Amino acid sequence: MIRQRGNSTVGYWLRATIFSCLVAQCFIGCQAPEEALERPPNVLLIISDDQAYTDYGFMGHPDIETPRLDALAEQSLTFTRGYVTAPLCSPSLASLITGLYAYQHGITGNDPSFDFEGNRYGDEWRRTRVPFYDTLKQRFYKNKLLTQYLGDQGYRSMQTGKWWLGSWKEGHFDAGMTHGDPSRGGRHGDDGLVIGREGLQPVYDFVQESQAQEAPFFIWYAPFLPHAPHTPPDSLLEKYMERTDSEALARYYAMCEWFDHTCGALIDFLRAEGLDEETLVIYTSDNGWIQRPDVINRYAPRSKRSPYEGGIRTPLMLHWPGNIDAKLDRQTQVSNIDIVPTILSACDVTYDQLPGINLLNTQVREDRKTIFAEVFDHDIVDVQQPNESLQYRIALQYPWKLILPNLDYLEEAPAELYDLSKDKSEMTNLAAQEDDHVEALTQLLDDWWAGPE
Repeated sequence: MIRQRGNSTVGYWLRATIFSCLVAQCFIGCQAPEEALERPPNVLLIISDDQAYTDYGFMGHPDIETPRLDALAEQSLTFTRGYVTAPLCSPSLASLITGLYAYQHGITGNDPSFDFEGNRYGDEWRRTRVPFYDTLKQRFYKNKLLTQYLGDQGYRSMQTGKWWLGSWKEGHFDAGMTHGDPSRGGRHGDDGLVIGREGLQPVYDFVQESQAQEAPFFIWYAPFLPHAPHTPPDSLLEKYMERTDSEALARYYAMCEWFDHTCGALIDFLRAEGLDEETLVIYTSDNGWIQRPDVINRYAPRSKRSPYEGGIRTPLMLHWPGNIDAKLDRQTQVSNIDIVPTILSACDVTYDQLPGINLLNTQVREDRKTIFAEVFDHDIVDVQQPNESLQYRIALQYPWKLILPNLDYLEEAPAELYDLSKDKSEMTNLAAQEDDHVEALTQLLDDWWAGPE
């Protein structure tokens, strides 16, 4: 079901209005269009949910087939060494809509702690978490969101799928699917979670309505895919049961291909509407996932919620035919913290200082040497002090990766240092042998955490 606001963009930027010819800062090193665009690009943000960075055909998985995402990767500026700000959906998604880290936007976990009255189950917990989420929302919505930046420039925005904090209206979307009321089951994205699993018609309708109003659009496509429950179509499950003896793996593999089908359907629709060259498509995941072969719907250690590559790494793609040259980049480190400034730069929107970079600026990409991530507990320990549940901070300066524990929370956890060029599985901790690298990366982490002067 789609819900939307009344039109607030009628008359915005008629097609005859010439959009500035791709600001030089935005497109250093990228292919420039042959002529000025009539209006800024539409934006489709595709967010996979609980998918390992390895689990695509183009990333080399031996069994999972993702033909549509493989094709998108081939036609995009594709970074195989992408990372998320946090390996848990709610803080990671909050970074995607704010362009801020979890310690900045304040959303560090998914739920209130077990210590809250009523624990985490039943009607009592539902009642007690209403004020909990109200407090979180009050803090979070003090941040300026991507939808607000775009709305100020006449964009129409639509929310589908995952959305943790309140309704689509609270997120400054013009249309959406999530009601977000915890007193009646609002969690994850409630009514929005059917998108993809039950078709894409709400998205198609929204795009056509935006076209009729001659307004550029932004679509938040964050389906509950391949997220558990792993309930793929029978035909896909049968296909993968022939490739593995594990039903748990077969179900997860089938979910990845099902998600791939939905991405292909969206791209086909844009092409059929003549919008392929007018739309910036960005692909990422909220966090990683390594499927346990022995338990359906469960992830293995060192994946989701962990500081390891299986938890924080994801491919990241930028697709805009005629404006972004296709390239498979296996070296440059990028982050989902970069997505908001990249979108705003592509759309020629002036924005406040943000910690990420514009990925369309080649020189800026090359100049940045270090990226950061955080790991928090699943549950928020203190509603007034979300950072109390910090577990790890991470600095990545390829090939070095430092995982620094918060000893106030994990009292005996060691610092971990890995050389990813030689140890992609992160099995050999070099922290004791490489004091200089630990010290240098720790200083960078402390400077980052402190923020700009």
